[in-house]
Order: sequence, then structure tokens, then C-alpha cells
Amino acid sequence: MKRPAKARKRRLSPAEKARIAAIFERFEAACPDPRTELEYKTPFTLLVAVVLSAQATDKSVNKATEKLYQVADTPQQMLALGEAGLTPFIASIGLFRTKAKNVIALSRIIVEKYAGQVPLEREALMALPGVGRKTASVVLNELNIEPAIAVDTHVFRVAHRLKLSSGKTPDQVEADLMAIVPQDGLTRAHHWLILHGRYTCVARKPKCRECLVADLCPSRELFIGG
Repeated sequence: MKRPAKARKRRLSPAEKARIAAIFERFEAACPDPRTELEYKTPFTLLVAVVLSAQATDKSVNKATEKLYQVADTPQQMLALGEAGLTPFIASIGLFRTKAKNVIALSRIIVEKYAGQVPLEREALMALPGVGRKTASVVLNELNIEPAIAVDTHVFRVAHRLKLSSGKTPDQVEADLMAIVPQDGLTRAHHWLILHGRYTCVARKPKCRECLVADLCPSRELFIGG
């Protein structure tokens, strides 16, 4: 199993510590209890939604699972549906054939090995087909089982623009963030950063004039004139 990157030693000045604390204080004030935008009701439906969300938008996944979960929202029902039955529900999502194969395979393992209950330990989750470190992190963090910061393109971009990390890989960025995010915000930081990147600190034209942490952002001057 791939090990998480170790937090790289980084000495923070008192001013930098205060800046980072202020960033997350503002995120918390604006959104005290952030949650994934993926729709789910159980650990299983969350797991399936996260697996389906790879290289797809939450909106497209929710549109597909809204109908899918009316037919199959347990591993037993998903297994009975089979790949051929699952495929039409998720055909609008990227990589749907591979995802259908993985969802049926992980459903079979959950039924046969875990009596129909999603294993909520990292190693067991990551052993399931289609479940990597990022997917496991999202599930465990969302269910308040293990603080984790899953680094997608939004988190990676925001972390760099806010100078919270200079890591070159998602694992390095994750390790940096886990080392500097205030402890009481660890389970929520993943969502704060994703939502900030999705709606404000967007890739091409970040909305700096609307940003609640613009005055704390070292990259602001690069974009404010755009």
C-alpha cells in the first residue's frame, strides 16, 4: 500500500502562523460545517459516489446516482444489478465502463468479506477495486472517522496560490497541509479548500475581488488586474 507523504519540515514565522490561522478562521466563519456536494445517505452510497466522481463533476455524479440509488443503494442490490445493469445509469460519466467494473467488484468484496458493511479502515478501503488514497481520504474524512485532506486539482491550486504548500505532488501538498492546518479545522479543511477553489479561486480567472481571504493571499496581485 502506498504510504502518505511525510510532512516536510517547515519553519513558520509568527506572522505566517497568524496568517494561516486567519485564513482558516475566515473559512470557518463563512461555512462552519462544510460537507461534500456529493449526495449520499450511507457509507456505501458515499463510497460509490466518490468512486464515480473521479474525473467527473459532483453535479454529473449526483444526476446519475439520483436514479441509480432508487434501484440499488446497497452492495447486495448493486451486485444483483451487475455491470450490464449498472452501466446505463452511469454512462454519462467519464470512464464509466471501468467504474462500473470497479463498483461491482467492490460490492462483491463488501458482501462476501465484510457482511455487506463498508470497511471504514484506510487499508481495507484502499484494498477495494477503484479506491485509492484520495477516495479513502474523502470517505473517512466525510464520515468523521479520520481527519484527511484529499488533494484534488482545486485543493492543489488553492494551496499553492495561498502559499500553504509548494509541493509538486498531491501527496506532498497533503502532507504540508496536514502539518499546518489548525488542529480543530483538519476534518473541514478539505471541504473549505475544495469549495474555495470550485467557486472563488477558480483556475482561469479567480474572483479575487470577491475572495474572503484576498488580503491574506500572496498571489492576489497576479490576478487582481485580470
